[in-house]
Amino acid sequence: MMACHFSFNLIDSIWVGRLIGPAALAAVSTAGFYIWVALSLGEMVEIGLIAVAARRHGEGNPEQAARAAAAAVAYALLAGLVVSIAGWLVMGTMFRVMKIPSEVATLGRAYLSTWLLGAPLVFGFFAIEATFRAAGDTRTPFLMLAGSVCFSIALDPLLIAGVGPFPRLGVEGAALASVMVRGGGFLLGLVIALRRGLVRIGAPDWRTLPTIIRIGAPLSLAGVLLSVIYMWLTRFTSRFGTPALAALGVGHKMEGLGFIAISGFALAAGALVGQNLGAGQEARAREAVRLTVEYCLAVTVTTAIAFLLVPGRLVSLFTRDPQVIADGVLYLRVIAFAQIGQSFELILEGALAGAGYTFWPQIVSTSLTALRIPLAAWWSRGIGLLGIWLALSVTAISRGIAMILFWKGGRWRTVRV
Repeated sequence: MMACHFSFNLIDSIWVGRLIGPAALAAVSTAGFYIWVALSLGEMVEIGLIAVAARRHGEGNPEQAARAAAAAVAYALLAGLVVSIAGWLVMGTMFRVMKIPSEVATLGRAYLSTWLLGAPLVFGFFAIEATFRAAGDTRTPFLMLAGSVCFSIALDPLLIAGVGPFPRLGVEGAALASVMVRGGGFLLGLVIALRRGLVRIGAPDWRTLPTIIRIGAPLSLAGVLLSVIYMWLTRFTSRFGTPALAALGVGHKMEGLGFIAISGFALAAGALVGQNLGAGQEARAREAVRLTVEYCLAVTVTTAIAFLLVPGRLVSLFTRDPQVIADGVLYLRVIAFAQIGQSFELILEGALAGAGYTFWPQIVSTSLTALRIPLAAWWSRGIGLLGIWLALSVTAISRGIAMILFWKGGRWRTVRV
């Protein structure tokens, strides 16, 4: 499911990079940083609802879980609308702050403004997805997401290039295809959830919203900060030219191949911890986390090896430009070992969130993430683009070590949800 979520922007990047060129690829990547902000805010509802609804299911109270889900869906739609309006207001300033070339900024604004039209439905899908997952059903939302991805693969080139009866929309076509299929997935998921009694639209429990927001906000805001930091890193990267900007976007997306696997396992860990703690099974919750880490490492070690051995082939999926490929290869090789650190970081963050313990882990994680800015500024002056890539890798590994210490410390056992 996380792979499907990630695939939408990945598909957009591949098609615009091949059909339009490096400037469009850089535009989708830089616009993607605000989209990442939006999706991180959407995950606030997802993370918080999983913790609350999974605990209610574990306690044998599905009615309360359904009422909490109804409140979360309504809140998610409203939050998506607010994020859309905010995006339109700050868009111009955001691209100026990143100091990207004017051609890239123009294409980026076109892509982002179109994507924001469908943001409320994307937010709604996060809440519906969490509703199914908290009840232990990952199959239904996966099938909906997989279907949406297949439609996006087919629709993207048609709207970008204007094939047959479709208009030629360029980067706007890529964004439109992405939000159309996600919006359709949300509506379908809502209908299914209503029929199964997983959402009680007529009786939302608004009292659960503060708890959902309290639990989800630290992880969500950490994602927002990470996006803002990438925007700032773009200022440093732009000094090395448009190919370096495109490589940052490509590298970030390829790194995301491991990230989505880790995030999927992290969400599973959160649901399992919540359900088992609700049932009074702390030992089983610990065992679930241990197994989840082991399964995830089987995936991320494989991606790390691929980043080291065949980085050129991976980057060439997006572009044929030799300089973009060279800068992207350097990114993947430097970031390879961070895949291991992120496995521990994200899964243990998810487990701690499932227990309702998110504040202090995110304070530490956010502080380490913020170090990327001074480290990138310092190291890039001495060793160029390599310094920026190293700043990303070192801080990711450090966050993993920090989350291990929080999980071993055990303070999460005393939190009440």
